[in-house]
Amino acid sequence: MTATIDTAAAEALLIEERAKVVRQLRDLGANESGELTGSVDYGDAFADAGAVTAERTEVLGLVETHTIRLERIDRALSKIGEGTYGICETCGEEIEPDRIEYLPAARRCVRCKAAS
Repeated sequence: MTATIDTAAAEALLIEERAKVVRQLRDLGANESGELTGSVDYGDAFADAGAVTAERTEVLGLVETHTIRLERIDRALSKIGEGTYGICETCGEEIEPDRIEYLPAARRCVRCKAAS
């Protein structure tokens, strides 16, 4: 007997995760597309331009990571609407329900992910 994916539960998790990622982007001074929306004040703790540059590079890296997560979440939500959620993008087989429960935005089954 094959377990089925609870798309309603997955959708709720994805919506919750999306809100969290959007908050994190805003906290970093970026919008949903990853564009910085203002200047970040690093305070008086940074004595030189090198330290500010290093901090800005770290912020940009975090923004990029969160933007990619947001894109994956949005893709998963679209798939729910299209009726293709839970199907591996590589082999076309159903993604294991345990994997979906652990990683609701999963795009590939365990076998295909391990092979990449």
